[in-house]
Amino acid sequence: MAATGGNLPMPAPANAYTALSNPIVVIGEQFTAPYPVDLNIQQKVFTLAENNFDITDVNGNLIFKVKGKFFSIRDRRVLLDAAGNPLVSLKQKILTVHRRWQVFRGESNSSSDLLFSPDFKVKGGWHESGCTIYAGDAIIAQMHRKHNVQSIVLNADSYGVTAYPNVDYAFIVALVVVLDEINADSNGED
Repeated sequence: MAATGGNLPMPAPANAYTALSNPIVVIGEQFTAPYPVDLNIQQKVFTLAENNFDITDVNGNLIFKVKGKFFSIRDRRVLLDAAGNPLVSLKQKILTVHRRWQVFRGESNSSSDLLFSPDFKVKGGWHESGCTIYAGDAIIAQMHRKHNVQSIVLNADSYGVTAYPNVDYAFIVALVVVLDEINADSNGED
């Protein structure tokens, strides 16, 4: 999938990490970098739809947006690139015992556009300090919760995320948003 919207900003590199020998690409190859990518995920407040996020690099450049759908039968979020083009839709699966989410290309909900992610696990405390995301035994990303005035006073989530080299950072953002939703539900926040 080629980048859309012309020349979109590439996120600034993070500190040095060992690159995976085989890239992990879920959403698009254009969202991988040969260096670690640090991103800030900030929940927007005072919007009609819940759980809208702005995702910026360490220099404050907008990289992605997540928009929630206001009137939806099930929870639905859309990950957009900086130009506002839909990359993937994150949708809560209905009629399941455990809260499950599905990720589709663009704004589709067709089974032919359902994306499959690599086998991953999350270790660490989600709401305390942070967590580490693994694909098999390899670390592919780390997330830490940021505490600032907006997150404390307005109860607006804020995360720092580092996607490791050759890991699809759009996929990591989508995964963190889904994990935020799952954890909000388990804490009775949603």
